[in-house]
Amino acid sequence: MKNIITPEVQSLIDVQENPFVLIDENYQIVAANRAYCENYGMDLSQVVGRPCHEVSHLSAVPCHLNGEDCPHQEVFRTGRMHEVIHTHFDSNNRAEHVRIKGHPIRGANQKLYLGEAVFRIASTDELVCTEMQMIGSSPVFLACLDHLTRAAGSDAAVLLLGESGVGKELAAQYIHKRSSRNKQPLIVLNCASIAVDMFEDELFGHERGAFTGCIGRKQGLFELADKGILFLDEIGDMPLFMQAKLLRVLESGEFRRIGGTEILRADVRLISATNNNLLKKVENGEFRHDLYYRIAGIDLHLPSLKERNSDIPLLAHAMVKRITRVGAPHCKLTQEALKKLQSYSFPGNIRELKNILLKAIAESNNGVISASNIHLSQEIKRPEITQANTAIEKPLSLLQQADEENTSHASIAEVEAGHIAKLLLSYNGHRRNVADTLGISERTLYRKLKRYNLA
Repeated sequence: MKNIITPEVQSLIDVQENPFVLIDENYQIVAANRAYCENYGMDLSQVVGRPCHEVSHLSAVPCHLNGEDCPHQEVFRTGRMHEVIHTHFDSNNRAEHVRIKGHPIRGANQKLYLGEAVFRIASTDELVCTEMQMIGSSPVFLACLDHLTRAAGSDAAVLLLGESGVGKELAAQYIHKRSSRNKQPLIVLNCASIAVDMFEDELFGHERGAFTGCIGRKQGLFELADKGILFLDEIGDMPLFMQAKLLRVLESGEFRRIGGTEILRADVRLISATNNNLLKKVENGEFRHDLYYRIAGIDLHLPSLKERNSDIPLLAHAMVKRITRVGAPHCKLTQEALKKLQSYSFPGNIRELKNILLKAIAESNNGVISASNIHLSQEIKRPEITQANTAIEKPLSLLQQADEENTSHASIAEVEAGHIAKLLLSYNGHRRNVADTLGISERTLYRKLKRYNLA
């Protein structure tokens, strides 16, 4: 070993408190510290000379062949540090989530090795990307984060799927920060917030005099996102005529501003997001099948809050801390308040959690948020029905009936209508608050109100 590694490198390995291992270009372990050996229940003689994937993954092949993001590949390819989240197996063959930091280390004769530091993610810990506010420690969250990390290493188009309010824009930010395009802009457009006749102008821009009142040239989002990433949220709301134009620019990289003749080029990676079933829209002729396959090079499901219930305390504490940091007095959640939050299904997901906590902070006394300060939507009392709100009586009763009978007799549309009706009552008809809670735009909410005769 002394012929392979310099004394400085050996000293670096020995002083590490966490498990640390040195791996050569052929995946063979050439050195490890005591913590690494103890973590996997082996002596140093049983570790050195074995493939790293056999020890940590109990696998006969490298982890990238099993679909994981492999720090070995990245460090030897780029010569730079690479961080991933993996599932390893401890000395009792129990699966554990770990954060891996892979470092390029030079040994004797300047030979490159992978120095791998292993950090266990305990069930009570939090994995926080503070700049993007992605917080959690549940297995489903960590698996999602691993998929996002792997997507960041590619340049393929990404389609983010999931319910409203799960944090699709945060996921896009996470991918952007870890991608090769992170020095270039991330441009965001919510397709549900754009008027139909403004789509082309937003994406491609216009020349001076292109239409009445146009007194200057405007760059479109494709120009602004050149060499970077364009994030199209709620892409399922994009009109069909615009889908055809988007497909053309994705295939050729070429476009023209409105009123212009010059062909422009843009190198843009696309990330799209939707809470719709796009394949169903394809079947119904509402979304182009060729565009679907173009934008879904990598499709990733973002878990809802009810799928990661154990993350609610971490999220709640972090949100309260963040909210009180910007002006509100410092507050602390009681255990009863946390239990009440965890008993709720959160149809509006993280955005709804934030709104509930904002109200709770406003009501709290002496910096303590108790269970009585936590108001969940099913608790809100209905006001006396008047001429103005009789339209919501039927969907509300359908939802109550479905809740009370615990059956699926009510259709999904009826249940959704009932939930919207509840929110309208709880917010005294303020549509912006309802839209924020549901994690949708006011335009999308208005369409739903018309569809369910709630307008």
